[in-house]
Amino acid sequence: MKSQLLFFFSALGVFNGLLASFYLLFLNKKKRTPNYFLGFLILMLSIRIGKSVYLIFNENEVRFYLQIGLSACFMIGVMLYYYLKASLSDIKIVPLNWKIHIAVLLVFIIGIGIVKPYKTNPIFWGDFFIDFIYIFWGIYILFSGVLIQHIFKKYFKNKKSCSVSEQWILVVFMANAMIYLGYIVGRFQLYIVGTLTFSIAVYVLIFFLLYKKNREGIFEDIPEKYGAKKIDASKAQLLIEGVKKLLEEQEMYKNPNIKLKDVASQLETTSHQLSQLLNDNLQKSFTELMNEYRVEEAKKLLKINTQYTLEAIGFEAGFSSKSSFYASFKKVVGLTPSQYKKQ
Repeated sequence: MKSQLLFFFSALGVFNGLLASFYLLFLNKKKRTPNYFLGFLILMLSIRIGKSVYLIFNENEVRFYLQIGLSACFMIGVMLYYYLKASLSDIKIVPLNWKIHIAVLLVFIIGIGIVKPYKTNPIFWGDFFIDFIYIFWGIYILFSGVLIQHIFKKYFKNKKSCSVSEQWILVVFMANAMIYLGYIVGRFQLYIVGTLTFSIAVYVLIFFLLYKKNREGIFEDIPEKYGAKKIDASKAQLLIEGVKKLLEEQEMYKNPNIKLKDVASQLETTSHQLSQLLNDNLQKSFTELMNEYRVEEAKKLLKINTQYTLEAIGFEAGFSSKSSFYASFKKVVGLTPSQYKKQ
């Protein structure tokens, strides 16, 4: 039973990874270059983890399958690096030098597999080349970390100033780093650690997507240096006034389904520029701003509408659920709605 459960959880990550990569590569309607790199990244990881599952749970070892898995492993770090770079740089078309770099690496790993196949050269692969692949993977993990260091600094300086897209990038990087460390540990201790880490990472990413309200922005373009493109002071002031006018006069916050892009459209600006405006000038996210207006509305209703239930007041103010109303109210006011009403 223990072996069957380990197989189930290990193989489940591979299965979900293959589904996710297939969706990003072929079914995703948003034809973005970063999404293709993410699809290839997940595909390479899934093939690599699939090789591990095969090796652990299959008594009849076929070295060709092992070679395929290790060859995919060689490209994981590269795909992570280019996914992050494409996301941060708003790449629409893959540059020629990227294509050449990836092509050279593919020719190299395929060439090694042809000249020295695992089947007839197990000592070469086991004693040397596998370590080389892990080192190569690790180098690109480091390159990727350097590439997003400004997001790390921004996150630890003020977590709320990071957009959902930037938080997603951090989660993807950390998931890959954890998988890599899992395999390093597994190389010397327990080999199955890497496969289980992948399954856990897949579900961490899924829960992240489910948890974030503005998740539709994750797979949209974000600026190369989010804080580097400051909005002109005069324009920022006009936009802030426009946001306040929309919220105070049209009471858009009362719509629980209001999105950042809806307000940005009304102001004739982009979602990313509006998000940057709120983060840089108000030090709060769009969701936080909406909830502050909703809490103020709820406070008014609590004073004058004594016949309403607390839940009804939350919905009237624009909250989508009782739990979000209570949590936001307590966060802003420091009291629960019922405590505030008593006072």
